[in-house]
Amino acid sequence: MEVVGQRRPPPLCSGIGREVSLPTEIVWAPPVLALLFGYLLGSIPFGIILTRLAGAGDLRQIGSGNIGATNVLRTGRKGLAAATLLLDLVKGFAAVAIVAHVSPGDAPLAAAAAFIGHCYPVWLRFRGGKGVATLMGVVLALHWPIGLVFACVWLGLLATLRISAVAGMAAAISAPVAAAIFGRFDLVMLLIALALIVVWKHGANIERLLAGTEPRIGRRARG
Repeated sequence: MEVVGQRRPPPLCSGIGREVSLPTEIVWAPPVLALLFGYLLGSIPFGIILTRLAGAGDLRQIGSGNIGATNVLRTGRKGLAAATLLLDLVKGFAAVAIVAHVSPGDAPLAAAAAFIGHCYPVWLRFRGGKGVATLMGVVLALHWPIGLVFACVWLGLLATLRISAVAGMAAAISAPVAAAIFGRFDLVMLLIALALIVVWKHGANIERLLAGTEPRIGRRARG
């Protein structure tokens, strides 16, 4: 039974009475392709694409300038924000699921690459989103119980506090904790690293939280 994220040993070619290791280029090809595929899929800026198609302008010039669903909501288009959230989640999930189907051991590489692609897309001069929705998709694909914990923490805090930054950071931090609880120790360090990036990307939000000026969902923000 294959487990997503656990690498199989390098394949061997059988000869007459001997085994020959495959060339290094072939062994390294799947990890490199997983990284490239994950990054390219993760770097698709759905928030910008959808707002432009809907005639809502350049998302980078609206509200906080972030390309994620929370900033799309500041355009007043709730449906557009929901679509952005869903597509950002799906691209993270799809990157991991597709790679896991072809090469299960390389799924964590695709997960990291998809997340990095969203946060630092080359098309936008590496100025991307904060990665919460994409991280949710990634963890759902890696191990769905972790994703379920992530979603519950995010939705629960979003519903009660209505502060997107708090909900997103708490959900990201819950992922490595959940991985340890569920025995997926192979994913703990990866998820810690991704959670730290989420917190780092929320630096301005943390400053506003400390100052008591962080807006709640439903209110327009400046900066």
